[in-house]
Amino acid sequence: MKTHFAILISFSFLCISCISTKSTLKNVDDSAPYLIVNEQNAFIIKERATDEKYGYDKDYPINLFHLNTANDSINQKRFFNALTGPNGEQIFYEKVGICCPFPSKKSASGAALLDIYEVKWQGQKTPVTLYLNIYEKGFIQAPKGFGLKIF
Repeated sequence: MKTHFAILISFSFLCISCISTKSTLKNVDDSAPYLIVNEQNAFIIKERATDEKYGYDKDYPINLFHLNTANDSINQKRFFNALTGPNGEQIFYEKVGICCPFPSKKSASGAALLDIYEVKWQGQKTPVTLYLNIYEKGFIQAPKGFGLKIF
């Protein structure tokens, strides 16, 4: 029993020591409005990002805050349901990993991770990698190079 406790304490210390005490996220904005979800289970997004880093850079993730993380992929689905490829193509997306620990008061553990998604559409040569964050809020836009569905 003592061995398990020692391992748990060591693991906890290791996890905590890997997380910076200051967030590197540059586009968190708690004043951002909650998005409206339409009948197609898609966010109603009206703007396209002009910043080339938005969504493509781990310091500028797409901040899809969700009230709790019981269903941690609901907002990702709503976000991707609103997007198209650059010429209106249907997109296909897959979560391929997590990365980039950062401190978050909105996480039960005090730390959070970004989700990494790979996005493809027909005719595309190389998939696009996007960073999504379910813990913080921000103004939601279509990343540069994506289109928006018209509902």
